[in-house]
Amino acid sequence: MCPVLGHLDGRFESADAEAEARIAVLYQEFGGPLLRHVRKSTGNDLQWAEDVVQETLVRAWRNSARLQWEPSLIWAWLLTVARRIVIDGRRRKSVRPHEVEPPEVDMMAVPDGSERALSAIVVADALRSLSEEHREVIEQTYLRDRTISEAAEILGIPPGTVKSRLYYGIRALREQLRDKGVAG
Repeated sequence: MCPVLGHLDGRFESADAEAEARIAVLYQEFGGPLLRHVRKSTGNDLQWAEDVVQETLVRAWRNSARLQWEPSLIWAWLLTVARRIVIDGRRRKSVRPHEVEPPEVDMMAVPDGSERALSAIVVADALRSLSEEHREVIEQTYLRDRTISEAAEILGIPPGTVKSRLYYGIRALREQLRDKGVAG
């Protein structure tokens, strides 16, 4: 018989102070061996093993009035409870997906179209500041999605002239947008 638990044999049915005293004795007597045993079951995860031992002792405290305080019986009870806690923990981990940190609120901004509308206004204003020749070529090729040949035919100018006006028109437009702080 265990010398520390020897005076606690029999059924325990008394106040919380006595239950706490018994749990303190349980921890002194069985805490280390129980932790070593549980660490093997938890894959040597010390933190998880300590949590399991703590929960096992809490359950012993809750059930102290019903426990048989014979050392061999209490050891078997502690091992059984600890094993069940580990099994429950494994089940929870396998069912629950890994937690992911939610993105910050700034990253979750939902576009409301105002930025796009504002950009369209700024681009339209910049287009108005271009010469009519440059504006017509950009309008035909980019806004109406026409090829160089189609734009040349509609505007009645050679394709080479369309390319040249398009190049210089885009360059001037980019400059206008840069001045307005839109393009970089």
